[in-house]
Amino acid sequence: QVQLVESGGGLGQPGGSLRLSCAASGFGFSIYVMSWYRQAPRKERELVAVISSTGSITKYSGFVKGRFTISRDNPKDTAYLQMNNLKPEDTAVYYCNGEAKIGMREYDYWGQGTQVTVSS
Repeated sequence: QVQLVESGGGLGQPGGSLRLSCAASGFGFSIYVMSWYRQAPRKERELVAVISSTGSITKYSGFVKGRFTISRDNPKDTAYLQMNNLKPEDTAVYYCNGEAKIGMREYDYWGQGTQVTVSS
């Protein structure tokens, strides 16, 4: 059974930090490109950060560049999002996503999301 389970969300203070984890199971994690998305109330889901299967390439959306860091630990089948210098506008549900193309088939998995609220 394929699963992506996010954890680490909660209440963070402006200027503070949170670290999200995404634990994968049921598929070949190490060959998947992993991403973090977020969706704020009444807004569309947006891409936050992407990391290649080996972890050698990372990309960030402009609104988190320099504040957030995406990483992965392939032996542990886990991806992370370190969030520093949090802002109230970072408040959203954060989702983990895994994508891969194997042969002619494309695979796309999502976690259930974890709520991040930034407030003093």
